[in-house]
Amino acid sequence: MTFRSTLMWLALAALPAGAIAAAGHAHEHGAAKLDVAIDGPTLTVDVEMPLDNLIGFEHAPRNDAEQKTADAAVARFKAAEGLFKPDPAAGCKLTKVELESAALKLGEPDPAAANDGHADLDAHVTFTCTDTAKAGFMDVALFEAFARLQRVDVQVAGAKGQLKRTLKRGAARLSLR
Repeated sequence: MTFRSTLMWLALAALPAGAIAAAGHAHEHGAAKLDVAIDGPTLTVDVEMPLDNLIGFEHAPRNDAEQKTADAAVARFKAAEGLFKPDPAAGCKLTKVELESAALKLGEPDPAAANDGHADLDAHVTFTCTDTAKAGFMDVALFEAFARLQRVDVQVAGAKGQLKRTLKRGAARLSLR
């Protein structure tokens, strides 16, 4: 677990027990988990979702067409400022994107997860902001980018407390307060 991930989970530990249970690692097609942490000038977004939501299969690409589909999904996440759009008032700039997926050979994914028959993509996105206190919302464009995605379960931890939301297709603005 990275230092940032440890901080994220410590911040989320203050959530009610039901919210923490929802933060488990269940694998559900059509759904994604999104954790947002606001700490000082940093806004961090962690995403976990089945590869099926992104590319329509859960294995390493087996042919050129599958490789092209996987490469397009990875490129979308590497350009994360198109998927996650913090409130412009906060002055946020994308500073780092880390991707992990055993099936796509990205990052340092958990080897145990690679053997459970369900492949995921985990994304860790970091924005550095001039004033995160002004971040009232974040537009989440995952539904526009990935047609198979139907629901995003969100947890937010910041200076003003914690909250839990569910985003659905057609309603992708996340209130950060």
